[in-house]
Amino acid sequence: MARPKQQRIDVGRRTAAASGGKAVPAKAKSAPAKGRASGSKGRGRSGRPGGRPIVEARPATLGTWIAGARPQTLPLALAAVAIGYGAASNTAAFGVQLWDHWLRAVGCLVVAIALQIAVNYANDYSDGVRGTDAHRVGPQRLVGSGRARPRAVLTVALVFFAIAAIAGVLVVWRSGQWWLLAVGAVCIAAAWFYTGGKRPYGYSALGELAVFLFFGIVPVAGTVFVLTSSAARIGTVNVEGWLGGVAAGALACAVLVVNNLRDIDRDRAARKRTLAVLIGRVPTLVLYVVLMLVPFVVLIFFTLFYLNAGYVYFTLIVALPAIVIVLFGTTPRELVTALQLTLLTALLFGLGLGAALLFAPA
Repeated sequence: MARPKQQRIDVGRRTAAASGGKAVPAKAKSAPAKGRASGSKGRGRSGRPGGRPIVEARPATLGTWIAGARPQTLPLALAAVAIGYGAASNTAAFGVQLWDHWLRAVGCLVVAIALQIAVNYANDYSDGVRGTDAHRVGPQRLVGSGRARPRAVLTVALVFFAIAAIAGVLVVWRSGQWWLLAVGAVCIAAAWFYTGGKRPYGYSALGELAVFLFFGIVPVAGTVFVLTSSAARIGTVNVEGWLGGVAAGALACAVLVVNNLRDIDRDRAARKRTLAVLIGRVPTLVLYVVLMLVPFVVLIFFTLFYLNAGYVYFTLIVALPAIVIVLFGTTPRELVTALQLTLLTALLFGLGLGAALLFAPA
């Protein structure tokens, strides 16, 4: 009969045979788990309890940074300014100094695009440091994937906020309405506090309202106002500008709604209280359909007074498949396709309506 010491040796040999010939002690001390620092007491490298092990990610490339700007969302800014320019072209103040109107319109477009990019990077930073993007389904984010340092992403966001502010000052200077600087400051604050700060309103089911205002009403009506203003005359916003803002805002909201619908389960787990999380999946589906159809209801007004506005209804060729996919799709990938179609709808609608207003028969 083998002595106790010999029994321990035999156990070690048997374990070695099972593991490919290397002896493994029977009572080896457990090594720290991969991806976790020693003494972290169950926390991942991110410092969040219960987080999944962090895998070393490759550094972000130029293409990764460009993707982080989410260029697919930029049609929202272009569509809004296009509608605003077309609406302004039907005012009495538009015929004077056309070159100056082009300069102001380009300034408005720079402001809208820079703010869009800034809020995208700011959202990447804020959601990344909170851990909201740890289990996302769509394209990986810079901070959430670990490919870029949070401070670097924050810096890029601040740079684009600065670009928007500089372009905004130039537009205000040309329009002569200096009180618009306060409006610009509100827009920048709204872009930051969407997911930034201690109590981001995007986590309190207010994201859709903010998107409707700051990506619909404000850029469209604001473009009309600055194009009809001067130091000696306060500009106006015609009916076309307000209704165009409603249409652009509805489509921008639809983009956010389908995005939040895709992420509803992960947002609920991350305690991100979006409107989709608050009202549930079925009401969110209904809301998306309503938002997609509102612009085409608004379009009825334009068809009554502008001959070419009816051609914008061809945008339904893209909008209706997006609606069908959202209603009957079952996978996140299908919702990503619906998101892309929604963005394309916004672009075609905005450019089409802007052109119909700009080139309306005299």
